[in-house]
Amino acid sequence: MTSQDKTSKVSLTKETKNILKEYKIKLNKKLGQNYLIDEFKLKKILKFANLNKNDTILEIGCGIGTLTIKIAPQVKKIIVIEKDSRNTEILRDRLKKLNINNVEIIEHDALKTDFPYFNKIVANLPYQISSPITFKFLEHKFDYAILMYQKEFAKRMIAPYNTKNYSRLSVMLYFKAKVEYLDNVSPQSFIPQPKVDSSIIKLTPKNEVISDRFFEITCRALFQHKKKNTKKALMESFHEFGSYSKEERKNIIDSLNFDNLDTKVFKLKPEEILNISNKLQELINND
Repeated sequence: MTSQDKTSKVSLTKETKNILKEYKIKLNKKLGQNYLIDEFKLKKILKFANLNKNDTILEIGCGIGTLTIKIAPQVKKIIVIEKDSRNTEILRDRLKKLNINNVEIIEHDALKTDFPYFNKIVANLPYQISSPITFKFLEHKFDYAILMYQKEFAKRMIAPYNTKNYSRLSVMLYFKAKVEYLDNVSPQSFIPQPKVDSSIIKLTPKNEVISDRFFEITCRALFQHKKKNTKKALMESFHEFGSYSKEERKNIIDSLNFDNLDTKVFKLKPEEILNISNKLQELINND
């Protein structure tokens, strides 16, 4: 019986606790150190990923290697980006014991490093970097990503207009990717148990990305005051576009000449926000 066969006979909960004990890891909720111990949810993640031997997988944040070790035998290669040297040490030890040699480990901050080639992403993301890492993913071409997020963040990712969770994130992702909710993951699926639920999301990039930097600024300006009407929200956040006097701001906004400027921001469709952004950019460039 190989080391990998022996590992498979031990429950994920027991295996995780054994590793934490072996490496003298003290659980710390404040650092977001929550380890997946739910074998059913782990199997679902792998099923959603639909792995094959041609896949090169990107994983951000390996923890103690729970996902990595399950993914590796099913794919051509897995690239792990992890900035915690303690985690990479544990992962290297586990890979060596299991004779797994198709894992490339990059010990670096994922937000500050260039990604090598990959065609799928599978990761239980560090929740504190959910937004920036998601938009960094979408700077690359890939088939799709299976990602775990905090549930509240996931709800904002998929929220339609005219709902309480509709946000700048919802609008920007609308143009960049197809976002699908796949499953909920309760706190009981982790040790230690977090105070929040998690969600598994499938993210598929759209081939033609309509948005740009100016559009991002427009979204940020509008959603600072999402419950106010569009005209007032723009007036109060116009500093996002540069330094303009009150009169200059008023003249530019009045020149938009859209019927929906009296509509509350959270009731605007993404396409309406894009139209406002394009016209604003034209007016400001010609100012």
